[in-house]
Amino acid sequence: MDTRTALLDSAERAARQRGFDAFSYADLARDVGIRKASIHHHFPVKADLAFGLIERYCARFADALRDIDSTSQTGAEKLRAYHQTYRSALADGSQLCLCVSMSAGRDSFAEPALEQLNQFHEDSTAWLTQVIQQGITDGSVSGFSAPEADAQATLALMEGAQLMARAASSLTPFDKATEVFLGKLA
Repeated sequence: MDTRTALLDSAERAARQRGFDAFSYADLARDVGIRKASIHHHFPVKADLAFGLIERYCARFADALRDIDSTSQTGAEKLRAYHQTYRSALADGSQLCLCVSMSAGRDSFAEPALEQLNQFHEDSTAWLTQVIQQGITDGSVSGFSAPEADAQATLALMEGAQLMARAASSLTPFDKATEVFLGKLA
């Protein structure tokens, strides 16, 4: 593994578990086993690291959505897989998905990282809108009637449920919060 990837991996773990502002370049250097000055070669300032993290995460999440599209047939199947993606990201309640963690600490980011974070939410909402419309059309979902508004509510539900689960260090709040959503999927 190259140094840049190792740094991104270390920073992502730290951000998902403690938040982006709760670790320093010294923490990353210690974790990766390099000098702190070496980090500046890859990420001159922490804002560059934030952008790199979000950019990489967005690409991975887009890949995950493509995988869901290719392996699930109905809208309901896709929404269940989407739900499972968010649930799995919690581990045992000890971490958040990166974009949830980064959204909570958005005041620390420069404009390029914020734009990337907002693009993640726009892309997620667009994908959810299409999937909810598919579910309405194929009859595999119930209780959805306005795909775009339902998509925004679904994204907010998943991200909010993650925050509740992380605060409790337990999956139970996530499961309780998303129970009604899962009930809408045939």
